[in-house]
Amino acid sequence: MRAGAVAAGTTLMMLLMSSPALALTRDDGDDPGPGLNVLETLGLYVAAPIVLFLVIAGLTMVLDKSEKQA
Repeated sequence: MRAGAVAAGTTLMMLLMSSPALALTRDDGDDPGPGLNVLETLGLYVAAPIVLFLVIAGLTMVLDKSEKQA
């Protein structure tokens, strides 16, 4: 119980004492590209991983060389 309290207290203090990331300040050479629309975002982060999983699973099942158990 004491160790958990010390760990939680230490984590809380580190979070409170840390400075913000200053993400709004641009660095030299920073050239962000255009943003993605909703359809592109869903395709990239939802559809592409699902399709990749299905392709890998399908290839694994088709190329499986083990004997089938009856």
